[in-house]
Amino acid sequence: MRKVAVVTGASAGIGAATARRLHEAGFTVYAVARRLDRMAALASLGIRTIGADITDDPALVALVDRVIAEAERIDVLVNNAGYGSFGAVEDVALDEARRQFEVNVLGAARLCQLVLPYMRAQGCGRIINVSSVGAKMYQPMGGWYHATKYALEGLSDCLRLELKPHGIDVIIIEPGGVATEFPQVAGERLLATSGHGAYAAYARRYARTLHSEARGISSPDVVARTIARAATARRPRTRYPVGRGARAVVLARWLLPDRVYDRLLVSVFGLLTRITAGRSTG
Repeated sequence: MRKVAVVTGASAGIGAATARRLHEAGFTVYAVARRLDRMAALASLGIRTIGADITDDPALVALVDRVIAEAERIDVLVNNAGYGSFGAVEDVALDEARRQFEVNVLGAARLCQLVLPYMRAQGCGRIINVSSVGAKMYQPMGGWYHATKYALEGLSDCLRLELKPHGIDVIIIEPGGVATEFPQVAGERLLATSGHGAYAAYARRYARTLHSEARGISSPDVVARTIARAATARRPRTRYPVGRGARAVVLARWLLPDRVYDRLLVSVFGLLTRITAGRSTG
């Protein structure tokens, strides 16, 4: 019997690449995203595509019901759907902060709740949560995004212990710099939120950095290959840092005390100078 995988956020980037890799590995793959039209290329390969919003509970229930009705099992859930909404904590509206938690954390948690009864009945399964090296570090203007990734990893760690007696693995993927829509979307939201006012100087500088990071970074397929390996390994690791700079960030946070790391960020981004300049010019 073919194993069955569900991949969210599959309309582009890491999610689309992961759906293809798992399909090539012999899985029956259900690719899920809000934009069904963006998954036409996946459908042409024989991947089953479903349009669903990760924050729409009835849609998630219908998704899992359909997979069970058609395939009778779920072996792997890849919680990849997510986005980055950047801006100073003071500037970001709480409705936007809540939405980021709904997408990045609660949507993944709800899908876990829905698939786990079937995985427990099978006595096996794997939940692969796509986090970020942003769960290991921090930077100004990314407070709400980093908070969601810290939360997702904490949830995953607890879930891993709860599910171990049931034969279910919980695995965290921690991408570093990956060529997706993330830098552009994050940069645009950053400028819209904090491009004017008290944090404008740094917001503009960091937005330029985000756009420049979109060049010369790892392909989404690098992450997809790692996810496929985690889905098929006999004994998968609990965490997989992957992509440009991921391992370096993990090592730096392990070695450097917080205040040293703070000074490093100030040095790299010129934060204090830029904020002072912004104040002096009004």
